[in-house]
Amino acid sequence: MFKLISILLRGRAHDAEQAFADRNAVPLLAQQIRDAAQSIQSARRSVAVAIAQNEQEKGQHAAIVARIADLEVRASAALAKGNEGLAREAAEAIAYLEAERDASEKAQAQFTTSIDKLKAIVRASEARLQELQRGERLARATQEAQKLDVVVAGPGLATLDDAEETLARLRLRQSQNELTAAALKDMEGAIRPAGIIEKLANAGFGAPLRSSADDVLARLKSRITPAA
Repeated sequence: MFKLISILLRGRAHDAEQAFADRNAVPLLAQQIRDAAQSIQSARRSVAVAIAQNEQEKGQHAAIVARIADLEVRASAALAKGNEGLAREAAEAIAYLEAERDASEKAQAQFTTSIDKLKAIVRASEARLQELQRGERLARATQEAQKLDVVVAGPGLATLDDAEETLARLRLRQSQNELTAAALKDMEGAIRPAGIIEKLANAGFGAPLRSSADDVLARLKSRITPAA
């Protein structure tokens, strides 16, 4: 019985942990991406250090090779003058330096191999990080869109419906006001005597109320005295 209870408790703990992770998936992803970015930055520094050490090793190798060449020249000169003892000392130094040279060349080969591998790992990691960053931006946008869907589908939908109804009523009221104002204007024109006279004059019944452009032009021409 105790075993079953223990299994059940562990199962519920796992479900709770999974539910918590699901609810906080986006911030969890963001933190994981930040951690990965820091790791990649550390890897870049490691590559830079390895490259610097390899360059230092190359410099030491060049110095060893130059010293070997110098000692060989001097040892040959000592032999030429019969100083075999001094030439032997130079030969021992040359043998020691040649061992150092061989070790340096081996170290350079190892550095080069390791640096190439590290560079490949960093490049692949950077590509994966960029893909994760794009995925995070998309996940955040999707989350915000889903929040909007929930708002619209819930109380927000009723709010939108109410706003649309209010706008429709407002437009209807404004249209009615415009039609009412136009009707009142027509009614006032029909009731006032001046309005009736204006309508009759415009229809050609009786003298016009205002001079036309032709009337004004004819009047102006009549004022002109013909030249003698």
